[in-house]
Amino acid sequence: MKSPRIGVLAVQGGFQRHVEHLSEAGADPVEVRLPADLDGLDGLILPGGESTTIVMGIENAGLAPAILAHHEAGKSVLGTCAGMIVAGREHLGLIDITTKRNAFGRQLASFEDDIEVEGIVEGKIRAVFIRAPWVESTGEGVEVLAEVRNHPVAVRQGNVTALSFHPELTPDNRIHSWFVKSCGT
Repeated sequence: MKSPRIGVLAVQGGFQRHVEHLSEAGADPVEVRLPADLDGLDGLILPGGESTTIVMGIENAGLAPAILAHHEAGKSVLGTCAGMIVAGREHLGLIDITTKRNAFGRQLASFEDDIEVEGIVEGKIRAVFIRAPWVESTGEGVEVLAEVRNHPVAVRQGNVTALSFHPELTPDNRIHSWFVKSCGT
């Protein structure tokens, strides 16, 4: 069986750790900077970073049409932290959510918590929240997979999963392994 080719948006933010986790999980990772980099991908990760800068990077590189085509082809997308914001209805519209930026507070309020993410991993996973968003509202068909402090922090709609935390910043590879399996060829 061929390893899934999974892209990681590499216009800004913490993409390198995602690449490492994907390799460990058996994927063939690709750094995505240009529309042609999305050709032939089985999945795409929109990583954390600064959402406004990521959106500007997507616009400057002309990536939005290629990302939308990837999504419309039914291929899997995972957004983490700022990637959750970028995937939401206010930006790319890949998932029917609105988010609140820096919802848990600024950098000094960053924290870690052990949470269960229903339907993705068995048991609890360590979640790293750095200037993290939360989901303010969900549209029809959006499934809430986890909450922290009574706010959704993991959601899924169709082929798009969005997490407000950074799974790449822990040694636990279960979320990346799950994503690789969801992108299986």
